[in-house]
Amino acid sequence: MNATTAALAADTALLDIDEEVREALHEGRPVVALESSAIPHGLPYPANLDLALDIDAEVRLAGAIPARIALLDGRIRVGMTKEQLERFASDPDIPKVSTRDMAITLARGGAGATTVSSSLVAAQLAGIRVFAVAGIGGVHRDAPHTFDISADLVQFTRSPVAVVCAGAKSMLHPAWTLEWLETAGIPVIGYRCDDFPAYLSVSSGVPNPHRLDDLREVAAVTLAHWRAGNATAALVTHPIRDEDGIPSADIEAALAEATVQARAAGVTGPAITPYLLKALSQATRGRTSAANRSVLLSTAALAGEFAAQFALELADHAGARS
Repeated sequence: MNATTAALAADTALLDIDEEVREALHEGRPVVALESSAIPHGLPYPANLDLALDIDAEVRLAGAIPARIALLDGRIRVGMTKEQLERFASDPDIPKVSTRDMAITLARGGAGATTVSSSLVAAQLAGIRVFAVAGIGGVHRDAPHTFDISADLVQFTRSPVAVVCAGAKSMLHPAWTLEWLETAGIPVIGYRCDDFPAYLSVSSGVPNPHRLDDLREVAAVTLAHWRAGNATAALVTHPIRDEDGIPSADIEAALAEATVQARAAGVTGPAITPYLLKALSQATRGRTSAANRSVLLSTAALAGEFAAQFALELADHAGARS
């Protein structure tokens, strides 16, 4: 490899990996990657810090090590300290950073809160195979006119990471999102659920392509996907708890009104998702906040369980080959 080729290759020297995370990866123990964008751009401080710590605790209770990802001082941080979490939680001006924005933030040496897409870039670079998020991005309902499709979906075609989620965010079009994922060859597995979840609601009304009820089998299918030569993500979906979910009819009614208001206000692009989430919270009298907390915690716990099962599957496969 010549100097030019080496300079243009993915560079793990950009990584600052927390010692606990590094040891777990070296020993083949389960690790779950997490995004950081919801910390400065979610609940107000200090509730956002408490929620981030609770999410980490759920991953640990499930038997895995949490590795929250962020950009700091021109480096990719994998596994944030409590002091770093505090910094992000107390500063709402730290920008969200998607794959499009990573280079700007890294080159300038600033701080950036990673979204799903940029977190997957970092997870792959660090060698982490499991990522947890409550709701993925997808195809927006006005995509035929705006071409608004989340960078998350494109990144799924590039990062061989298992994404554990509760479906796509509620303001997105579930059927179009699943159609996009099918076209891209990305497997979508419903863990103990027939329908593709809708983030804050149990069901989107659209069926998952596959349902599996054994988490070890889900891990085996995911490994088989990559062993067959596929280099894409795999989605493992599981819904919010019934008692914590918001009826889809309530979400749809609130979205219809909020979408009209957004158009009238000229809200477009990256601003539309936070606008609609705020409108949903107001329309449901704050029920979305409790639902969001519930699904963040349950998804983190499931990701920890899945990571543990996937680590066992990898170990068995390695043993069979030796």
